[in-house]
Amino acid sequence: MIELYTSATPNGWKATIMLEECGLPYIVHALDLSSGVQFEDWYAAINPNSRIPAIVDDGFRVFESGAILHYLAEKNGRFLPDDPQKKWQVLQWLHWQMANIGPMLGQCISFNRYIDEDVPYAKARYGHESRRLFEVLDKRLAGRDFVCDEVSIADFAIFPWVRAHKWAKVSTDGLDNLQAWQKRIRARPGVHRGLMVGVPEDEMDSWSEERRQAYKRSGASIVTPVD
Repeated sequence: MIELYTSATPNGWKATIMLEECGLPYIVHALDLSSGVQFEDWYAAINPNSRIPAIVDDGFRVFESGAILHYLAEKNGRFLPDDPQKKWQVLQWLHWQMANIGPMLGQCISFNRYIDEDVPYAKARYGHESRRLFEVLDKRLAGRDFVCDEVSIADFAIFPWVRAHKWAKVSTDGLDNLQAWQKRIRARPGVHRGLMVGVPEDEMDSWSEERRQAYKRSGASIVTPVD
């Protein structure tokens, strides 16, 4: 049984989306990152970088969200083509996300939402670069349903960060290919379940009854934070 250490962040959702899409059984350990639990020795032994997500698969530890997607794809023979050129198309876009979309959107979120000091240069710098990357993706998706023609780990890596564009205050206006792709990915049942897995039970207290029922119908897991 795979053990997943995660939190409700775009990088965490990459792992839960992949696990749900693959139909793999797994146990969720939800980490409260605000408590600093990720820096404790027991977790640093799983992920020496003290970030999420990380998995333990029959004693084998894998950290970094991109590596987890690649590991699970090869382990299960899904969402990564066998043909070498097609495979490397997917891996290029996976690494593109890891090196670009994630870091840039992460900085936008930090400066627009969490850092008290107003730093206009940083907001403009990261906002413009994030929008440029969205335009790169929009061009890539012209005439394609998915980033690499067939749905793959590249889509699962990129989608959770694009989904955060409003929170990052980065517009997708005018990017019709990107918007259509986003709806296409979001409509997948595995993606829906992946986005819901790991929601702490106390977070549901403020939800409407309609949302609670929809959550239960999704089959997603309700978990409590790890001790």
